[in-house]
Amino acid sequence: MKTKNDFILKKIAGSYIVVPVRQEAVDFSGIIKLSESGAFLWKSLENGAEKEELVAKLLNEYLVDEATARADVDRFIDRLNEAGLLE
Repeated sequence: MKTKNDFILKKIAGSYIVVPVRQEAVDFSGIIKLSESGAFLWKSLENGAEKEELVAKLLNEYLVDEATARADVDRFIDRLNEAGLLE
């Protein structure tokens, strides 16, 4: 799974924002703001991480149980899919 190349993650004034570039800058209307953990997952998705890898990374980085990590990853992936941000 991978994020589309037409969206990049920027940290602006302490907030993580996904910014459309190229043609998406014309076609996409809106702003995508991510939490710190969302930005952490986004960076992994930029490199083509799969769901199980995302869960493992959350478990290693944050104090969270596996059920919560899986639910959070599922919700994050669903939202990115709904917004058309994944290839």
